[in-house]
Amino acid sequence: MLQIKNLQASIEDKDILKGINLTVNAGEVHAIMGPNGAGKSTLASIIAGKEDYEVTDGQILLDGEDISELAPEARAHKGVFQYPVEIPGVSVTNFMKTAINETRKANGKDEMPANEMLKLIREKSELLEIDRKFLSRSLNEGFSGGEKKRNEIFQMAMLEPKLAILDETDSGLDIDALRIVANGVNKLKSADNAVIVITHYQRLLDYIVPDFVHVLYDGKIVKSGGKELAYELEEKGYDWIKQEIEA
Repeated sequence: MLQIKNLQASIEDKDILKGINLTVNAGEVHAIMGPNGAGKSTLASIIAGKEDYEVTDGQILLDGEDISELAPEARAHKGVFQYPVEIPGVSVTNFMKTAINETRKANGKDEMPANEMLKLIREKSELLEIDRKFLSRSLNEGFSGGEKKRNEIFQMAMLEPKLAILDETDSGLDIDALRIVANGVNKLKSADNAVIVITHYQRLLDYIVPDFVHVLYDGKIVKSGGKELAYELEEKGYDWIKQEIEA
């Protein structure tokens, strides 16, 4: 589904990504871990098409198509999801209606009938234990950390993307909110989609069990393995990775 080949990127002439190679197949969950400043959020932003960074080399392929030059909206229409910013005055529900219908339009489909849209909103909000009153609030404006993360998963549920990129989804969550968010991700997993989870800590991976764990260090993926790699990182810390690289 997703292929990243020799991806290199910089910001203000500072190299951030230094040759990322990654393949994510449909049905898989990949966790990307690493210390602060390793390039994790940069990688997430570049896959989604955010223009804060300059891509200096490499390719990003989605289902064999090079999407490296596409705008974020075009990537979203092709099934790439990453959480949006605050949009004052636009409710969660109205944003979702617009996003879904714009994607349908881009793919040659008619707008979703209002009754189907309402049914979908009801089903997904119940699935994720979201209060319907919550959906009338302005998009992300004034949300707590837990509310933002739960809303992120709700939007993922509504849009049903091919590829979801969850950047530090566990940040600021208490244990109950973490379980609800992780449960939502697990319910939305299928053989037709894939998820990239970016996190500092192993605790999220107790709930969202990855097929693969990759360690990003100084702009490169320096180690990959199964879920046991996350436990090893928790035990030994990232200095262990640094020592391995320098050995």
